[in-house]
Amino acid sequence: MVPSRTGLGMRREYLSENIKDLLSQLQKALAETEHVDDETLDMVRKLDKDIDTFIDSAEDVNSPVLDDAIALEARFAANHPVAERIIRELIDSLGRIGI
Repeated sequence: MVPSRTGLGMRREYLSENIKDLLSQLQKALAETEHVDDETLDMVRKLDKDIDTFIDSAEDVNSPVLDDAIALEARFAANHPVAERIIRELIDSLGRIGI
């Protein structure tokens, strides 16, 4: 049985809300963490903006969002385990909506 377009739209909407929640958690975790360099903070802000743009567009377009998220995961791996876990969940959710 093929899911209805409405069902797919509702799932994407739910996952989009999940992604926004994860971005908020990430920003909160980084705000509570010492020693986060400015470049990393800029990358998080850019990722947040790019994800909002992607989610708000109705089209599935090629986007660097997933690559940017993976780059952040690598940055967080050694020094920011909470941020790494959040970004890993974010990457998983992005994959579920087709990014």
